[in-house]
Amino acid sequence: MELLRRELAAAVRDGGSVGTVLGFYAIAVAMMPIAIGPDLKLLGRIAPGVLWISMLLAALLSLGRLFERDVEDGTLDLFAMSAVPLEVITVVKSLAHWLTTCLPLVLLTPVLGLFLNVDFAAVPMIIVTMLVGTVAVSFLGAIAAALTLRSKRGGVLVALLVLPMYVPTLIYGISTVSLLMLTPGSFVSPLLLLSAISLVSLVIGPIASAAVLRFQMQ
Repeated sequence: MELLRRELAAAVRDGGSVGTVLGFYAIAVAMMPIAIGPDLKLLGRIAPGVLWISMLLAALLSLGRLFERDVEDGTLDLFAMSAVPLEVITVVKSLAHWLTTCLPLVLLTPVLGLFLNVDFAAVPMIIVTMLVGTVAVSFLGAIAAALTLRSKRGGVLVALLVLPMYVPTLIYGISTVSLLMLTPGSFVSPLLLLSAISLVSLVIGPIASAAVLRFQMQ
């Protein structure tokens, strides 16, 4: 809990990063009606995909700093020598990323949905799918952040590494909302698959991230 409080406090002090993420998300969504035009029906149909893709790209902006600060001040070495396993450290840092980046993005989604003429009946499901799916965003993203820890172009490499891992989450997240809008009741299967992906990421993410961090510190 102490480490989680430390991570949350660091995110509050570095409030500009959260503002940048939210600002990117808002601008990306707001530009879509300008590009598409005044076709409200078309905007409503593509809204789930636009919101999901914009949210994923916005979340990438903060992944590069997930372990970088700890390397710069030597905290990561102290973590490695402590009695707390690195797997626990990566769980806490991934959870902090979800709380300080993904959760604010999800909370902003209903407001941004107004720009895209989202069906009000679909808004709760969009929020649910994003709450479930963004778990994978943070925990799988930690693997890419660890792999690019000492890279000079870490931000670009994080995107190249992690975006393919996000494809299943993106597909099932959008499918759940789309099926709800087309045929209510048929969204259960993609929602369960989305939940399964996030549960698997909860297990694989910390283990893989910790293994990569140990290799990076050799």
